[in-house]
Amino acid sequence: MKLNELADNEGSRPGRMRVGRGVGSGKGKTCGRGVKGQKSRRGVHLKGFEGGQMPIQMRVPKRGFNKHRPDQFAWVNLSRLQKAIDSGKLNASATIDEAALLKAGLVRRIHDGVRLLGKGELKAKVNLAITAATASAIAAVEKAGGSIKVAAVEAEA
Repeated sequence: MKLNELADNEGSRPGRMRVGRGVGSGKGKTCGRGVKGQKSRRGVHLKGFEGGQMPIQMRVPKRGFNKHRPDQFAWVNLSRLQKAIDSGKLNASATIDEAALLKAGLVRRIHDGVRLLGKGELKAKVNLAITAATASAIAAVEKAGGSIKVAAVEAEA
């Protein structure tokens, strides 16, 4: 036996049904779809339809792999922090906490805390006390000679 001689057994695969070729063929007129209505037409998606009642997949609460209530951080980039220090809105010699950032107008509201992001450059030596910071932000603050106290260190996204 050679590869070019391989073939299915006779009758193992049914042939394609030709529909809509007259009443005498057995699959004419309605083509085996029944009579009228939505299901007799093309492109019908009735999976999960419960007759107008709210379907079960919409009634049950969604939890799964999505956090039910994800943390909402107000975020500040290093460049905006440096800009606020240069303009005198923040005092670099004092400890900068979330209340100071709010008063300076860098964040609108403190939801679950403030997250420091590593975009931009920090030249001033600052002492920060915030909720979260990225690894690059912590490295930039320590490189500038400052210190940072965070509740949660986050991995880079």
